[in-house]
Amino acid sequence: MNPIHAAAIQFNVKQGDVDANLAYVRGALSRAAERGAQLAVLPEMWSSGFSYRNLNELALRTQGIVDELLEISRSLKLVICGSMPEPDGDAKVFNTVFLADNGRLAGIYRKMHLFSLLGEDRAFAAGDSWLLADTSLGKVGVIICYDLRFPELSRRLALEGARVICVPAQWPKPRQEHWRTLVRARAIENQLFVVACNACGPIGKLDLFGMSMIVDPKGEVLAEAGEEERELVAPLDMRAMADWRAQIPCFNDRRPELY
Repeated sequence: MNPIHAAAIQFNVKQGDVDANLAYVRGALSRAAERGAQLAVLPEMWSSGFSYRNLNELALRTQGIVDELLEISRSLKLVICGSMPEPDGDAKVFNTVFLADNGRLAGIYRKMHLFSLLGEDRAFAAGDSWLLADTSLGKVGVIICYDLRFPELSRRLALEGARVICVPAQWPKPRQEHWRTLVRARAIENQLFVVACNACGPIGKLDLFGMSMIVDPKGEVLAEAGEEERELVAPLDMRAMADWRAQIPCFNDRRPELY
């Protein structure tokens, strides 16, 4: 069982500038693939940012971008995860991951938990179903940013067989330690890999700190970014994950009838 090489594509999302963001991502995915990446995670709302005034208009570009991502995933032999605005058919949009897998759409996840503090619930419709996708790399779960604060979702994905959880995010200062703690906690408690990709730099009124992370089932950080744009790449050793789960069989010792 060979390791899977995962990448987090951390960059400064240009709010409302789809063409600039897409150009950056094309190059970054190519660079990550050259370094052996098979799975690439992009930030939350990477194509447009949270450009609330223009979200509905920007969402109309998304299907064309999905088509291009599918072609990129086919040509680079990648699984690609990152969220974009998806039209909802009314005044709101969804914050949606379109999971591209070697040229096919492996699944769609619409963000469940909307961050009301920043008004996400006023601009977005909430998703109502989780995603565990059967990909060419195995079972991959997806959550988005604020979802990290709701451990029930990650646990459901783990119980259903997730080996990796991908986390596109736009997590701002000053909550760096919350981010780092929650990413590691989701990996430790579920004994799986977490590939968490945060945006970096100023985006609108927010200042994002980056700190994208790739974490193993023991909670050890395999790779971590600073605040600058970069592509993290690290191997995910599935055999080591299985050995760790056998050594400390947390799932066997659960007592869900009492919870």
